[in-house]
Amino acid sequence: MMLTETVIAGLLLVSGAVAAPAPNPLQFIKRGPSPGVVIQKCSNPGMLALAYDDGPYQYTSQLVDILDKGGAKATFFWTGTLYGCIYNQAAAVKKTYASGHQIASHSWTHGHMGSMSESQIRSEMTKVEDALVNLIGKKPAYMRPPYLETSGQFLPTMKSMGYKVITNDVDAGDWNNKSPQQSEQAFQQAGAGGNGHIPLMHETYSGTVNTLTPWLINWAKQNNLKLVTVAECLGDAGGMYQAGTFTGNGQNSC
Repeated sequence: MMLTETVIAGLLLVSGAVAAPAPNPLQFIKRGPSPGVVIQKCSNPGMLALAYDDGPYQYTSQLVDILDKGGAKATFFWTGTLYGCIYNQAAAVKKTYASGHQIASHSWTHGHMGSMSESQIRSEMTKVEDALVNLIGKKPAYMRPPYLETSGQFLPTMKSMGYKVITNDVDAGDWNNKSPQQSEQAFQQAGAGGNGHIPLMHETYSGTVNTLTPWLINWAKQNNLKLVTVAECLGDAGGMYQAGTFTGNGQNSC
Protein backbone atom coordinates (compact mmCIF):
# COMPACT_ATOMS: atom_id res chain seq x y z
CA MET A 1 0.00 0.00 0.00
CA MET A 2 2.79 2.38 0.95
CA LEU A 3 4.57 1.58 -2.33
CA THR A 4 1.43 2.44 -4.31
CA GLU A 5 1.04 5.74 -2.46
CA THR A 6 4.71 6.58 -3.07
CA VAL A 7 4.35 5.89 -6.80
CA ILE A 8 1.17 7.98 -7.04
CA ALA A 9 2.81 10.86 -5.13
CA GLY A 10 5.81 10.67 -7.45
CA LEU A 11 3.59 10.76 -10.53
CA LEU A 12 1.74 13.77 -9.18
CA LEU A 13 5.03 15.60 -8.63
CA VAL A 14 6.17 14.83 -12.17
CA SER A 15 2.85 15.86 -13.69
CA GLY A 16 2.90 19.07 -11.63
CA ALA A 17 6.39 19.89 -12.87
CA VAL A 18 5.35 19.23 -16.47
CA ALA A 19 2.20 21.32 -16.08
CA ALA A 20 4.07 24.36 -14.70
CA PRO A 21 4.44 26.89 -17.52
CA ALA A 22 7.91 27.93 -18.59
CA PRO A 23 8.77 31.49 -17.60
CA ASN A 24 8.05 34.03 -20.31
CA PRO A 25 11.24 36.03 -20.99
CA LEU A 26 9.14 39.00 -22.09
CA GLN A 27 7.79 39.46 -18.58
CA PHE A 28 11.28 40.39 -17.42
CA ILE A 29 11.65 43.14 -20.02
CA LYS A 30 10.64 46.48 -18.55
CA ARG A 31 8.32 48.41 -20.83
CA GLY A 32 8.86 52.10 -21.27
CA PRO A 33 6.02 54.60 -21.00
CA SER A 34 3.35 54.52 -23.70
CA PRO A 35 2.98 57.46 -26.12
CA GLY A 36 -0.13 59.60 -25.84
CA VAL A 37 -0.76 58.69 -22.19
CA VAL A 38 -0.48 61.36 -19.48
CA ILE A 39 2.31 60.64 -16.97
CA GLN A 40 2.42 62.64 -13.73
CA LYS A 41 5.23 61.11 -11.71
CA CYS A 42 8.16 58.72 -11.80
CA SER A 43 7.66 54.97 -11.94
CA ASN A 44 10.46 54.36 -9.45
CA PRO A 45 11.22 55.50 -5.88
CA GLY A 46 14.46 57.12 -4.74
CA MET A 47 14.48 59.67 -7.56
CA LEU A 48 13.59 63.28 -8.30
CA ALA A 49 13.19 64.46 -11.89
CA LEU A 50 13.77 68.20 -11.99
CA ALA A 51 11.84 69.53 -14.98
CA TYR A 52 11.81 73.09 -16.30
CA ASP A 53 9.43 74.70 -18.81
CA ASP A 54 9.38 77.70 -21.16
CA GLY A 55 13.06 78.04 -22.08
CA PRO A 56 15.52 78.40 -23.56
CA TYR A 57 16.00 81.73 -21.87
CA GLN A 58 18.66 84.04 -20.46
CA TYR A 59 19.10 81.85 -17.36
CA THR A 60 19.52 78.52 -19.18
CA SER A 61 23.31 78.45 -19.21
CA GLN A 62 23.47 79.50 -15.55
CA LEU A 63 20.95 76.79 -14.62
CA VAL A 64 23.01 74.14 -16.38
CA ASP A 65 26.07 75.24 -14.41
CA ILE A 66 24.16 74.94 -11.11
CA LEU A 67 22.84 71.49 -12.03
CA ASP A 68 26.22 70.24 -13.22
CA LYS A 69 27.95 71.49 -10.07
CA GLY A 70 25.37 69.61 -7.98
CA GLY A 71 25.75 66.40 -9.98
CA ALA A 72 22.14 66.66 -11.11
CA LYS A 73 20.51 65.76 -14.40
CA ALA A 74 17.32 67.59 -15.41
CA THR A 75 14.78 67.84 -18.21
CA PHE A 76 14.16 71.00 -20.22
CA PHE A 77 10.79 71.39 -21.94
CA TRP A 78 11.51 74.04 -24.57
CA THR A 79 9.41 76.18 -26.87
CA GLY A 80 10.39 77.72 -30.18
CA THR A 81 9.31 81.31 -29.70
CA LEU A 82 7.79 82.01 -26.26
CA TYR A 83 10.77 83.96 -24.89
CA GLY A 84 12.38 84.88 -28.18
CA CYS A 85 13.55 82.61 -30.96
CA ILE A 86 15.16 79.33 -29.88
CA TYR A 87 17.99 79.89 -32.36
CA ASN A 88 19.01 83.01 -30.43
CA GLN A 89 19.90 80.67 -27.56
CA ALA A 90 21.84 78.22 -29.72
CA ALA A 91 24.90 78.18 -27.44
CA ALA A 92 22.80 77.44 -24.35
CA VAL A 93 20.84 74.73 -26.19
CA LYS A 94 24.03 72.96 -27.26
CA LYS A 95 25.57 73.34 -23.79
CA THR A 96 22.50 71.81 -22.12
CA TYR A 97 22.53 68.81 -24.47
CA ALA A 98 26.30 68.32 -24.16
CA SER A 99 25.95 68.26 -20.37
CA GLY A 100 23.68 65.23 -20.61
CA HIS A 101 20.39 66.86 -19.68
CA GLN A 102 17.21 65.80 -21.46
CA ILE A 103 15.83 68.13 -24.12
CA ALA A 104 12.07 67.82 -24.60
CA SER A 105 9.30 69.76 -26.34
CA HIS A 106 6.89 72.33 -24.94
CA SER A 107 5.48 73.19 -28.40
CA TRP A 108 6.56 75.95 -30.79
CA THR A 109 4.39 78.87 -29.64
CA HIS A 110 3.07 77.73 -26.23
CA GLY A 111 -0.50 77.84 -27.51
CA HIS A 112 -3.62 76.11 -26.23
CA MET A 113 -3.17 72.73 -27.90
CA GLY A 114 -6.37 71.30 -26.43
CA SER A 115 -8.38 73.48 -28.80
CA MET A 116 -6.16 73.07 -31.89
CA SER A 117 -6.81 70.85 -34.90
CA GLU A 118 -4.62 67.82 -35.49
CA SER A 119 -2.71 69.62 -38.25
CA GLN A 120 -2.08 72.62 -36.00
CA ILE A 121 -0.83 70.36 -33.20
CA ARG A 122 1.47 68.53 -35.60
CA SER A 123 2.87 71.84 -36.84
CA GLU A 124 3.58 72.95 -33.26
CA MET A 125 5.55 69.78 -32.66
CA THR A 126 7.39 69.41 -35.95
CA LYS A 127 8.70 73.00 -35.82
CA VAL A 128 10.38 72.22 -32.50
CA GLU A 129 11.71 68.97 -33.96
CA ASP A 130 13.21 70.77 -36.95
CA ALA A 131 14.88 73.39 -34.75
CA LEU A 132 16.39 70.80 -32.42
CA VAL A 133 17.65 68.73 -35.34
CA ASN A 134 19.36 71.87 -36.65
CA LEU A 135 20.85 72.62 -33.21
CA ILE A 136 21.67 69.22 -31.67
CA GLY A 137 20.78 66.63 -34.32
CA LYS A 138 17.99 65.09 -32.22
CA LYS A 139 14.18 64.96 -32.19
CA PRO A 140 12.66 64.74 -28.71
CA ALA A 141 10.40 61.85 -27.72
CA TYR A 142 9.00 63.60 -24.63
CA MET A 143 6.83 66.69 -24.29
CA ARG A 144 4.87 68.67 -21.72
CA PRO A 145 1.74 70.43 -23.00
CA PRO A 146 1.44 74.18 -22.42
CA TYR A 147 -0.99 74.97 -19.59
CA LEU A 148 -1.04 71.17 -19.04
CA GLU A 149 -3.98 71.03 -21.47
CA THR A 150 -4.63 67.56 -22.88
CA SER A 151 -8.16 67.71 -24.29
CA GLY A 152 -9.50 67.55 -27.85
CA GLN A 153 -7.23 66.07 -30.53
CA PHE A 154 -4.12 66.47 -28.42
CA LEU A 155 -3.56 63.01 -26.91
CA PRO A 156 -4.52 61.02 -30.03
CA THR A 157 -2.11 63.18 -32.04
CA MET A 158 0.68 62.67 -29.49
CA LYS A 159 0.09 58.93 -29.65
CA SER A 160 0.33 58.86 -33.43
CA MET A 161 3.51 60.99 -33.30
CA GLY A 162 5.06 58.76 -30.64
CA TYR A 163 5.33 61.40 -27.92
CA LYS A 164 5.38 60.54 -24.23
CA VAL A 165 3.25 63.16 -22.47
CA ILE A 166 4.43 64.51 -19.12
CA THR A 167 2.53 66.71 -16.68
CA ASN A 168 3.50 66.89 -12.98
CA ASP A 169 2.66 65.82 -9.45
CA VAL A 170 4.23 68.80 -7.63
CA ASP A 171 3.66 72.42 -8.66
CA ALA A 172 6.40 74.87 -7.64
CA GLY A 173 3.90 77.66 -8.34
CA ASP A 174 6.61 80.01 -9.65
CA TRP A 175 4.28 80.90 -12.53
CA ASN A 176 1.73 82.02 -9.91
CA ASN A 177 4.03 84.40 -8.02
CA LYS A 178 5.04 81.85 -5.39
CA SER A 179 8.36 82.68 -3.74
CA PRO A 180 11.16 80.08 -3.76
CA GLN A 181 10.46 79.55 -0.05
CA GLN A 182 6.80 78.79 -0.79
CA SER A 183 7.92 76.42 -3.54
CA GLU A 184 10.20 74.65 -1.07
CA GLN A 185 7.21 74.09 1.19
CA ALA A 186 5.37 72.38 -1.67
CA PHE A 187 8.17 69.83 -1.97
CA GLN A 188 8.38 69.32 1.79
CA GLN A 189 4.64 68.67 1.89
CA ALA A 190 4.89 66.22 -1.00
CA GLY A 191 7.68 64.40 0.82
CA ALA A 192 10.52 62.24 -0.40
CA GLY A 193 8.78 58.85 -0.08
CA GLY A 194 7.07 56.80 -2.76
CA ASN A 195 7.70 57.07 -6.48
CA GLY A 196 9.72 60.11 -7.45
CA HIS A 197 8.24 63.51 -8.21
CA ILE A 198 8.10 65.28 -11.56
CA PRO A 199 7.66 68.96 -10.65
CA LEU A 200 6.27 71.82 -12.68
CA MET A 201 8.91 74.59 -12.66
CA HIS A 202 9.99 77.35 -15.02
CA GLU A 203 13.55 78.33 -15.89
CA THR A 204 12.35 81.83 -16.76
CA TYR A 205 12.29 82.92 -13.09
CA SER A 206 15.53 83.91 -11.39
CA GLY A 207 14.28 82.63 -8.04
CA THR A 208 13.64 79.17 -9.47
CA VAL A 209 17.10 79.02 -11.02
CA ASN A 210 19.21 80.64 -8.31
CA THR A 211 17.35 79.80 -5.08
CA LEU A 212 14.93 76.90 -5.55
CA THR A 213 17.19 74.70 -7.67
CA PRO A 214 20.19 74.73 -5.25
CA TRP A 215 17.75 74.04 -2.40
CA LEU A 216 16.24 71.10 -4.30
CA ILE A 217 19.69 69.65 -4.98
CA ASN A 218 20.44 69.75 -1.25
CA TRP A 219 16.98 68.45 -0.32
CA ALA A 220 17.43 65.52 -2.68
CA LYS A 221 20.83 64.66 -1.22
CA GLN A 222 19.50 64.85 2.35
CA ASN A 223 16.74 62.40 1.37
CA ASN A 224 18.99 60.11 -0.69
CA LEU A 225 17.17 60.94 -3.90
CA LYS A 226 18.97 60.60 -7.21
CA LEU A 227 18.47 63.62 -9.48
CA VAL A 228 17.66 62.23 -12.90
CA THR A 229 16.01 63.04 -16.23
CA VAL A 230 12.30 62.39 -16.65
CA ALA A 231 13.09 59.56 -19.06
CA GLU A 232 15.36 57.85 -16.52
CA CYS A 233 12.82 58.20 -13.72
CA LEU A 234 10.38 56.32 -15.97
CA GLY A 235 12.83 53.52 -16.72
CA ASP A 236 13.33 54.88 -20.23
CA ALA A 237 16.81 56.45 -20.12
CA GLY A 238 17.52 55.27 -23.65
CA GLY A 239 14.27 56.69 -25.02
CA MET A 240 14.77 60.43 -24.53
CA TYR A 241 14.90 61.02 -28.27
CA GLN A 242 13.25 59.61 -31.36
CA ALA A 243 15.13 56.80 -33.05
CA GLY A 244 16.94 57.54 -36.29
CA THR A 245 19.51 59.85 -37.80
CA PHE A 246 18.25 63.26 -38.85
CA THR A 247 19.70 65.93 -41.09
CA GLY A 248 19.04 69.61 -40.49
CA ASN A 249 17.46 71.91 -43.05
CA GLY A 250 19.97 74.71 -42.52
CA GLN A 251 17.48 77.06 -40.86
CA ASN A 252 18.87 79.33 -38.15
CA SER A 253 16.03 81.76 -37.47
CA CYS A 254 12.38 81.61 -36.48
